[in-house]
Amino acid sequence: MTDILNSLALYSFPVVFAITLHEAAHGYVARMFGDPTATLAGRVTLNPLRHIDPIGTIAVPIGILVASSVLGGAPMLFGWAKPVPVDFSRLRQPKKDMLWVALAGPGSNLLQAIAWALCFRVLIQGASPEDFWVQMCRAGVNINLVLMFLNLLPILPLDGGRVLFSLLPNRFAWEYGKSERYGMLIVIALLATGILSIILDPLLEIGYAFIRLFL
Repeated sequence: MTDILNSLALYSFPVVFAITLHEAAHGYVARMFGDPTATLAGRVTLNPLRHIDPIGTIAVPIGILVASSVLGGAPMLFGWAKPVPVDFSRLRQPKKDMLWVALAGPGSNLLQAIAWALCFRVLIQGASPEDFWVQMCRAGVNINLVLMFLNLLPILPLDGGRVLFSLLPNRFAWEYGKSERYGMLIVIALLATGILSIILDPLLEIGYAFIRLFL
């Protein structure tokens, strides 16, 4: 129980901050390219309460964390926030601008991972690696890299799926768009079978190598 509570304390702030900036970034860039939908809905904000999904942001991650700890596995997190509403038809060049709106979320996570790494670099100078805040910085890097690479998978409705849709010729893009209804089922299946870890692990190694440039 102590390990579970420690993990919750370490991960809660970085997770909330990661999803808040991720979702707000989508809305902000959409507004830049002509769609004010997220702004009008109050979603271009740093208030985490506007982005938290009670099931995806709280119940599912805590449930998975508790289950993995009880079963003796490494702590792991998986969840989601309320998607920021974007009306792609209101973008000035819908298919082209979709690329930048989609990349805004993962881009914010990369910047956050770098920021957490810089904080780690400062704190580690005068603290033990086991210090709570040092561990939180490490968790912040991990969470943001996982969130970034997970969202960049070319599966609709993930951001990577939007990027691929934007880059495909129109004929193939519309056919590919039909797969969106099955997207989350695919992600859950990849998670349940362990294939998601096989896909993400080498990407995360690349991410960690990049982050080490700032340490």
